[in-house]
Amino acid sequence: MKRWLYMAGAAVALILVIGGIKAYSINKMVAGFKAQGEPKFTVSAAEAHTSAWRPTLSAVASLHAVHGADLSAEVAGIVEGIDFVSGQDVKAGQLLIRLRSADDRARLASLQATAALAQLTYTRDKAQFEAQAVSQATLDSDAANAKAAQAQVDEQQALVNKKFIRAPFAGRVGIRAVDAGQFVAAGAKLVTLQALDPIYADFYLPQQALSQMSAGQNVRITTDVTGSTPIEGKVEAINPQVDANTRNVQVRAQIKNAGARLLPGMFANVVVEVGQELQHLTLPQSAITYNPYGASVFVVQAADAKEHGAGALTVKQQFVEAGPTRGDQVAILKGLKDGDRVVTSGQLKLKNGVVVVIDNTVQPSNDPDPKPVNQ
Repeated sequence: MKRWLYMAGAAVALILVIGGIKAYSINKMVAGFKAQGEPKFTVSAAEAHTSAWRPTLSAVASLHAVHGADLSAEVAGIVEGIDFVSGQDVKAGQLLIRLRSADDRARLASLQATAALAQLTYTRDKAQFEAQAVSQATLDSDAANAKAAQAQVDEQQALVNKKFIRAPFAGRVGIRAVDAGQFVAAGAKLVTLQALDPIYADFYLPQQALSQMSAGQNVRITTDVTGSTPIEGKVEAINPQVDANTRNVQVRAQIKNAGARLLPGMFANVVVEVGQELQHLTLPQSAITYNPYGASVFVVQAADAKEHGAGALTVKQQFVEAGPTRGDQVAILKGLKDGDRVVTSGQLKLKNGVVVVIDNTVQPSNDPDPKPVNQ
């Protein structure tokens, strides 16, 4: 019996020793956690500020010349001379290409002589008619002959003029498509002529945007050529018909093109300013957390010094009403005031009342008009 009592006492002693060791380990662990203090989460933050906000509409536009044409001859012929240099700026009416016209000019001279004789005959017979030396019928026949001869002269003159291709408007000629001595058929392209300043930007907007659009609105376009610097222009016309297939409406803007950097056929990103300038509280879009029950942000605020230590910061979840977006920014319509400091990254690990440390070494983008950057 004593033996069993000894064994039971030894077991109890062993259990007490093991329990003591475990309790000591747990106490050491708890003391270590207490020594570390309250857990802190590292986040980035930004202040909400009021800024000017003008509503805009964006689209992709195609550029077209205000006046542009591929020049061709109305009649066939052999190129006798080229009076321009490819890429040259020319004036309206300037001679560009001459087709061989010697035979046509010779026939014109012949017809002019015939017309002059017919006119002389009519003038002489008119004097004789006044002296009653010829009849009215003779005078009428002479008048008809003079008019017919002059009509033939005008017709031949028009044919000769077609052999001289002139610029119908001022602009820049392209690369010539013919050489001297080459035979060209009627209607064959000789050279392109484009008026480059100003230039048109044609783009499409959804029909819902019609209520916001009107002629004269300011537009800005950017292209690969101009880089991030926008070029100003104005809406010139809005098509009175909506495309039944796409439900989009065509809009045309006239863009200043000093230096002719923009060329017909280019594409451009266009922004149309619509409505009045507003004042909105703005934040980076990354600051907003969207949930089925609403949008919210975490507002940074000073913590209780007694509970968390001097200078500590905590966060409070605040529901907000988010408005329109532009670039990396979002407008806050309700829920914040100017100057509130809001967490912009690291929200997923936060809850009300936790202590945070702000590290703005890396900040989310907050650009109202971001541009792609080629790496």
